[in-house]
Amino acid sequence: MPSRSEILDAARQAVTVDRAATHGDAERNFAHIARVWSARIGVTITPEQVCILMDDVKSARAWGNPKHADNWVDKCGYAACGGEIATGGADG
Repeated sequence: MPSRSEILDAARQAVTVDRAATHGDAERNFAHIARVWSARIGVTITPEQVCILMDDVKSARAWGNPKHADNWVDKCGYAACGGEIATGGADG
């Protein structure tokens, strides 16, 4: 199992390089997901709430398979993205 520093480093790599290259701008991506989910279930969901809900998905997966490091990495990534979106921060 990786150390906490390795998990955080992997999450940083995932949200600033890997996922960005694959999925594009995180704020735009989470806003799009929020619009789709809002339309699908008839309840307004914000981009920040998408991050929380995705963290819930990873929590459920970690509950079932706590030794799978990707679950922990992704939880850190969703928290970082949600925090940045919620506070208007920008990763310099």
